[in-house]
Amino acid sequence: MAEQHTPRSLIVTFYGAYGRSAPGPVPVASLIRLLGAVGVDAPSVRSSVSRLKRRGFLVADRTAEGAAAYGLSAEARELLEDGDRRIYGYRDAVAAGAGAGVAEAGETGGAGEAGWVLAVFSVPEQERHKRHLLRSRLARLGFGTAAPGVWIAPARLYDEARHTLERLQLRPYVELFRGEHLGFAPTVEAVGRWWDLTAIAKQHEEFLDRHEPVLRGWQSGREPAPQEAYHDYLMALDSWRRLPYADPGLPTALLPSDWPGDRSAAVFAELHARLHTAGAAYVRL
Repeated sequence: MAEQHTPRSLIVTFYGAYGRSAPGPVPVASLIRLLGAVGVDAPSVRSSVSRLKRRGFLVADRTAEGAAAYGLSAEARELLEDGDRRIYGYRDAVAAGAGAGVAEAGETGGAGEAGWVLAVFSVPEQERHKRHLLRSRLARLGFGTAAPGVWIAPARLYDEARHTLERLQLRPYVELFRGEHLGFAPTVEAVGRWWDLTAIAKQHEEFLDRHEPVLRGWQSGREPAPQEAYHDYLMALDSWRRLPYADPGLPTALLPSDWPGDRSAAVFAELHARLHTAGAAYVRL
């Protein structure tokens, strides 16, 4: 996975981490200062903000003093709230999946819910653009491909999948089912076909390569300086927030013995605990 620290991505990450809790819209001048601290220049901030406005993520506004500012649209807030459950809840899902085990004929879906959720869709040829949207959204939710037009994920992703498909007005094309895998291949082998586990593991390893050394530096006991804490946290969150979507949080019994997901989740969780609040002192919105 190539690093994703683009200006637009960092702006979205900033709003997810700090901007949405501001008492009002974030002034453009503040955005330029705060994105400058993670290496984004002013022209890139302005052009990225404009693109996010066109996409309906940001809404132009004014501060009480009349300065140009941007707040989140209602849809953007909903997207960020949906993301919280994945980004900050991944470790709990992994732990629940690890404790669930695998039944002799079937398996558990993780987070305490047994089985799988299946998404089966059919889109008329004249609306094939919606077929691409369906595939891309299911993939972004962490679904694997069981067969053409049949996508699969741990059962705990059902609510999020249903909510996403309804929000995108795609429900007329999809049927959702719960079930168990009954054969013929062992489930652990089938999972290797449904997801590219090698590629997902590589993403975890790349996250660890970049951010585990950062964590070791903070574990030395020094008090986090606000600007440095803000920088390191925002960069880690920007790297991490895609991983809980690429990795659906499969039960441990279905994963290779050296699976790096729990370790990368632990690194992010400790960085969050150490740096998020300290970084907020630098934001000062």
